[in-house]
Amino acid sequence: MSNPSSPTGTVLADARAALAADPVIAVVRAPRIPDAAALCAALAAGGITWVEFTFTTPDVTDHLRQAAAAGWRVGVGTVLTAEQAEQGIGAGAAFLVTPGVRPEVAGAAHAAGVPVVLGALTPTEVARAAELGAAAVKIFPAKAFGPGYFKDLNGPYPGLPLVASGGVNADNAAEFLAHGALAVCAGTDVVPPGVVAAGDWAEITRRAKAFTAACRPS
Repeated sequence: MSNPSSPTGTVLADARAALAADPVIAVVRAPRIPDAAALCAALAAGGITWVEFTFTTPDVTDHLRQAAAAGWRVGVGTVLTAEQAEQGIGAGAAFLVTPGVRPEVAGAAHAAGVPVVLGALTPTEVARAAELGAAAVKIFPAKAFGPGYFKDLNGPYPGLPLVASGGVNADNAAEFLAHGALAVCAGTDVVPPGVVAAGDWAEITRRAKAFTAACRPS
């Protein structure tokens, strides 16, 4: 792991503190996003300030530019190559997310001083992601192994920031957090593709409020 006093260490510490304070990342996968800045505003009104667009969405760099220019914290996910990482960062991505362990993406992120969340599943992959300087490690697909898996991983990797992604919804998000996830990813439960494409921002805010409320301890 990096020295906390180094520039990379500062990036890691800042990203982890921000995730701990706002532990929900909205992952947007939609065939059309009519107004990326308005979407971010709708999510923020519901309590979600981390927004991840993905390279599976058409014109993703345009959406990143629009949202970043409006001052929102947006990142880009499904980053598979250093070239995509550089494209996302150039468009204003404040963080990167990968579906698996991608050393070349981590290298591009570190070179730009941008935090990266690396995807992993097995204990070996988790260790490799940590060695590569991930700000957090995304466990995907989280639902396949359940919240208890996060408690298991916290045994050999105490304090390592883990993010639950894949199958997380308002019914189980709090359980993932209670079992050791630093943060969770909200997908179609909050940003259904059809609702996003229709630009129904009031519905997005309603869903975001319901999700964040469900994450709080009862």
